[in-house]
Amino acid sequence: MSSVALKSYDSKIDSKKRITLRNASYEYYHVEEFSDGRIILEPRELSKPFQISQNSLSMMDSSIENYKTGKVSEPIDLTEYGDIQ
Repeated sequence: MSSVALKSYDSKIDSKKRITLRNASYEYYHVEEFSDGRIILEPRELSKPFQISQNSLSMMDSSIENYKTGKVSEPIDLTEYGDIQ
């Protein structure tokens, strides 16, 4: 898969060993440095994965334990809601 270069320019490393990307499209990049001096930047979108709180996990564990031991309420009659799809 070949990509077309949208921009091409020279950049200089500053005194703190940094380079500046002009009008960067992303805030985060994955960096790969190679022994021949090449540097590859791949854009990254960082986001928190879906997480369930420790409290919720404890409540679910407790509910399953109650279900297994038979500590449950009477079944709920939902026949009056039969018209809801």
